[in-house]
Amino acid sequence: AQAEVASIVVGLPDNLRSKAQNLPVCFEPKPTSGMRDDNVTEDTLGLFFGEALNDPPSSHPVPNQIFLFIENIWDYAQADKETYLEEIQTTYKHELGHYLGFDEDDLAMRDLD
Repeated sequence: AQAEVASIVVGLPDNLRSKAQNLPVCFEPKPTSGMRDDNVTEDTLGLFFGEALNDPPSSHPVPNQIFLFIENIWDYAQADKETYLEEIQTTYKHELGHYLGFDEDDLAMRDLD
């Protein structure tokens, strides 16, 4: 999963690559109990946590980061490696899109839903 994300970042246009390189990606098996307490479902594939680039500054900022839940993605891919790697790409790009300020409709138009 890490190598797949790294290859995506390298292939991004320069203006997006620099933004993506500054955004940490955490690889977790599944959402933590704290995340689930905050209404993240147990089968979530990925999560952007923080403030999008187009959000106004917050009085309670949190570090921006992407979480990829690799066990959930593996289960979603039904243990097929090719499908798993494709879903890593889609999920990472989806969460990166949230960081860039895209909403669900914007992401759906880009086939990243």
